[in-house]
Amino acid sequence: MEMRTHFDHENLDVYQLELRFVEWVAARLTNVKKRPTDARIAEVSDQLDRASLSSLLNTAEGNGRRPRQTRAKFFDDARGSVTECAACLDALVAKGICPKEEIQQGKKILLRIASMLTKLISLFDSSATSSSLIREEPSGKEFEREEEDEDENA
Repeated sequence: MEMRTHFDHENLDVYQLELRFVEWVAARLTNVKKRPTDARIAEVSDQLDRASLSSLLNTAEGNGRRPRQTRAKFFDDARGSVTECAACLDALVAKGICPKEEIQQGKKILLRIASMLTKLISLFDSSATSSSLIREEPSGKEFEREEEDEDENA
């Protein structure tokens, strides 16, 4: 009898993309903390770190729930954390800690995650209609081009 070596949530593309975002955030926060600045960065940095983890954890936990409505709620909570991450990135720019160009890759990843979570919410929440959810769907091609550019620059 073969023993399972992974959890079901690890098969979700959105979970893998959230892991990638957590890695991206960790690298950015390490760089941000090294910069000399008069701005108070601890609050926004800590919140960005917590929100990125919250998205990841809610997605994993939601995928492990059986009732459809419960799954949808966890995916919705994860989506809320994604928008919180986007606001934290905006705050880093507003505080003069990061230039706008530096956060663009993170915002693109977040848009893709939000789109994927929106679709999962729609799939598991029978009360959610397409008009009741705000759509944040970048074209897949734009996201793929960004990944190709990263590969070429690596």
